[in-house]
Amino acid sequence: MASTETKETKTDDLAGLEAGLDALDSVQTHRTPVREVLLKKVLPPVLAIVLVLAVWQLLVTLEVADAGKLPSPGAVWDSLATMWLEGTLFGVLWTSVSRALLGFLLALAIGTPLGLLVARVGVVRTAIGPILSGLQSLPSVAWVAPAVLWLGLNDSMMFAVILLGAVPSIANGLVAGVDQVPPLFLRAGRTLGATGLKGAWHIVMPAALPGYLAGLKQGWAFSWRSLMAAEIIASSPDLGLGLGQLLENGRNNFDMPGIFLAILLILLVGVAIDLLVFSPLERAVLRRRGLLVKA
Repeated sequence: MASTETKETKTDDLAGLEAGLDALDSVQTHRTPVREVLLKKVLPPVLAIVLVLAVWQLLVTLEVADAGKLPSPGAVWDSLATMWLEGTLFGVLWTSVSRALLGFLLALAIGTPLGLLVARVGVVRTAIGPILSGLQSLPSVAWVAPAVLWLGLNDSMMFAVILLGAVPSIANGLVAGVDQVPPLFLRAGRTLGATGLKGAWHIVMPAALPGYLAGLKQGWAFSWRSLMAAEIIASSPDLGLGLGQLLENGRNNFDMPGIFLAILLILLVGVAIDLLVFSPLERAVLRRRGLLVKA
């Protein structure tokens, strides 16, 4: 009798274990209602923007600062409408965004193999690892003056400043990601024959992806900031009108609405790239690792 009860208990335990494993394997998904998306994703940032505009307008109404120093939201909107009607708005945006994206892609092509080399070769890490960390903490604006003297006022100077600002961040991000890869993964990869470039591509890079993505995100931020510094300092008609030069032109003309408009456009591009590129990538990586489940 006792033996029968023991067998039944073990059978029930195994059935419960199998059911639990099946529940883990099968993730129940359903389409999120539009109302829930609006309430949780759209409404909070809209309310934050409305609050900022309300506080801004209140400060203008209370005349905390004169109109020459703090323009009203309406004045900034008029400046935006003027650029729209003149057909210069998208040209200004494209000039800066295209430079930043191309410079970031170049930094990606250089920083990724450099990061792998530093992470995997001890001598290289000892030699240039501290230099990369130092370059990452160096303000990008410091490179504008020598880049102008070396390359002149042209796009090559812009790309040089972007590379010097972004490459160390991308490389250091990958180094940090590789350092967090469990040694067991590397040993398993070597056992299966994944060595050299195969090991880097199939084992190291996928395992280091979270740290690498963090480095890419920071690298883009450095690319954008470096470009804005270069456009502000090294402004020239030959370079075309970008957001940085738009900001500098506003300062030279004492045009505070134009200055605020340039600042808002720079901020808008940064937020848009984060929401459209890096946030989806981060969610995809987390979802593949089982850290973000859409229930």
